[in-house]
Amino acid sequence: MYTYSFEKLEVWKLSKVLAVKIYSLTNSFPTGEKYGMISQLRRASVSVSSNIAEGSSRTSKKEQAHFYTMAYGSLIEVLNQLLISFELKWIKEADLNDVRIEIECLSRQLNSLRNYLFKSIDKDRK
Repeated sequence: MYTYSFEKLEVWKLSKVLAVKIYSLTNSFPTGEKYGMISQLRRASVSVSSNIAEGSSRTSKKEQAHFYTMAYGSLIEVLNQLLISFELKWIKEADLNDVRIEIECLSRQLNSLRNYLFKSIDKDRK
């Protein structure tokens, strides 16, 4: 079976793990939030890995960087929604801290990937 380039990226693998974790965490949210916070959190978490995958398929560095920037934005959206969920007492502090560590790791990797692309774009212009 063919392995696509995004499947080889550590940052994509970690983002997929995060999405699965978010799905598990949101299983305990109030059922009234099915179309609210549960849906928002799940969509944002899946968006991280989806944008990484889509970005890896682009041929220009500028387009790749754009999708990695979108992934970063979705990652921060997940953090924001988790902080609100904690305030509402839908998740425990330990769960928030656990996921936050993963988010910090992912954000560093995404930033490194974007910075590499931007530097490479600058070099190509010279």
